[in-house]
Amino acid sequence: MKLKYNIQVPLDSPERTLIHREIIKRKLFLKKLYLEWYNLFKKETRNLPDGLLLELGSGGGFLKEEMPAVICSDILPLPANDMTFSALEMPFQDNSVSGIFMIDTFHHIPDSDRFLFEAKRILKKGGILIMIEPANSFWGRFIYKNFHHEPFNRKGNWKIPQKGPLSGANGALPWIVFERDKELFRKKFSALEIVKINYHTPLRYLISGGVSFRQVVPNFTYAFFRSLDRFMASVSPQISMFMTIKIRKKS
Repeated sequence: MKLKYNIQVPLDSPERTLIHREIIKRKLFLKKLYLEWYNLFKKETRNLPDGLLLELGSGGGFLKEEMPAVICSDILPLPANDMTFSALEMPFQDNSVSGIFMIDTFHHIPDSDRFLFEAKRILKKGGILIMIEPANSFWGRFIYKNFHHEPFNRKGNWKIPQKGPLSGANGALPWIVFERDKELFRKKFSALEIVKINYHTPLRYLISGGVSFRQVVPNFTYAFFRSLDRFMASVSPQISMFMTIKIRKKS
């Protein structure tokens, strides 16, 4: 049985992202996982100041269907998105955005400094930047280094090689900026505070096959693996594949 999809379209092309969108919406495990993450974003909007809501790196996701008010954007021109621009030069006025949402996007941004300065500029006081990213845990490192095509370099710096929008990456970048170099982050961005970092989801993304492999368990087992995921993550953050990072612009 072949477990890997035979996708011939180049990784950095808009067509490849459209294929990813079809896969995400077709595979029950993957779609439900995205829905959980979107519900987290929804909850975070309840106490935000009035302002724009923005998703960066919307890619193959479908947040617009769950949060119609969100401006969905990507560096690639995609038909489902509202805007196309680089996260290093965002076309918004100062202090105009109340929430920035990202899933697996930060570790593709080539210059963390420039992005964070832009995020600080456009966020309103009390606004948040919340992202779901690869976790530098014992389990996460093992999976990303052995079964994923993207680099995972814990010794890297705040910049990554500018290749394509998807092929340029360092899965360890969120950990580097917000955990390894957190004192440097606080010094450079005193107006931003790290509210929380939560490690989670040890198994469900992996057994869903993501956008490259086939799902390896039947759909009816989702509730079981959701409970197992939560239990395992509660035992130790080192048994995680993802982390949620929440940053707030100080009032």
